[in-house]
Amino acid sequence: MDTDTTAGPERTAYVIVGGGLAAAKAIEGIRESDTTGSIVLVTEEDRLPYERPPLSKGALKGDDELESAYTHDRDWYADHDVELRLGTPATSLDAEGHALTLSDGTALSYERLLLATGSSARALEVPGADLDGVLYLREMQESEALKARLTDGARVVVVGAGWIGLEVAAAAREAGCAVTVVEPQAAPLLGVMGEQVGAWFAELHRGHGVEFRFGEGVERIEGDDAVTGVVTTSGDTLPADVVVVGVGITPNTGLAEGAGIRTDNGIVTDSSLRTAADGVWAAGDVASWRSVTLGTNVRVEHWANANDGGLAAGRSMAGQDVTYDPVPFFFSDQYDVGLEYAGHVARGTDAEVVLRGEPSGNEFMAFWVVPEGDGVRVLAGMHVNVWDTIDDVQRLVRDRTVVERDRLADPDVALSELT
Repeated sequence: MDTDTTAGPERTAYVIVGGGLAAAKAIEGIRESDTTGSIVLVTEEDRLPYERPPLSKGALKGDDELESAYTHDRDWYADHDVELRLGTPATSLDAEGHALTLSDGTALSYERLLLATGSSARALEVPGADLDGVLYLREMQESEALKARLTDGARVVVVGAGWIGLEVAAAAREAGCAVTVVEPQAAPLLGVMGEQVGAWFAELHRGHGVEFRFGEGVERIEGDDAVTGVVTTSGDTLPADVVVVGVGITPNTGLAEGAGIRTDNGIVTDSSLRTAADGVWAAGDVASWRSVTLGTNVRVEHWANANDGGLAAGRSMAGQDVTYDPVPFFFSDQYDVGLEYAGHVARGTDAEVVLRGEPSGNEFMAFWVVPEGDGVRVLAGMHVNVWDTIDDVQRLVRDRTVVERDRLADPDVALSELT
């Protein structure tokens, strides 16, 4: 691989900024084509890169060891000639000068840089939010702290009925906790799933003993040193030993913004995950990449994007011709329900939900569609305990297939016939 021979400090061929799955997979992508170029991995946490799904799923419930979240062990990085700078976050980026400054004052000169800086949990800004027992679930140490508190009989208040909130509620109920979820909207996941599917999620959790307080927010959290209760906007006080906040995440775009790299709900990239800055790529939660299939920029906060996007970015950095164009995909496990979702419904889209099967039996599919021609076009689809269907869903989305609404809703019509 060509390297820069201009005067100045020796440049590292590749610098990877981030401690998540995207960072680890980018190294794999680089090493497919470039087995000798120097790689430095810079992380904020003093841990090897790890994956986040176990933090709210198997590891939180005690089904898996927390160490299962690590993407690779330390020997793997040594075997692939990766220099680790763990627990030494990057503080500034000079994109024009190809230089990254770390918290210990080190300046790294690079040829190619990947920003896989991920995202941070949004803070709940109410009185008492800093009390002991008010927890978030984004980092490994937070999962450890929460698991220790999910004990039989503990009173848990979950703020927010999004994916993290629902998965925490399920883990807490399985641990024997009393769980109340406070959600300002009228149903879980209302902005993502719509009213019908959101109502199904509510019934699923109610059937396992979860109480919901819809249409309410948090006024304040009570307690002296440790949390004792949550006062809602209706004036009610919910007793609590633990409060788990899940009100969304914010992409960590600070390094890019400080360097003058374009951001718009994430770091903007092209379809090869390159930013507009020479020698800088972005991947994972923080990247807003150009989707050829969807014809717009997309930012996705799920495992598949970190896995596939990190790999694609590494390949692109190493000189491969890459077009990153997946159909967005995610999965969730709650109680005895497993679900997978594929597709993208842009905010503000007036999509209709078409159900296939009966939700009350916890085996059904849902499709988000818009009218087109004599039928409907599928923007996204989800299955609940109806396995081996997600590939067909992705084909419907990717091919922009127009289908008859009634056939889409009919469980007796194989999806493969529609694609």
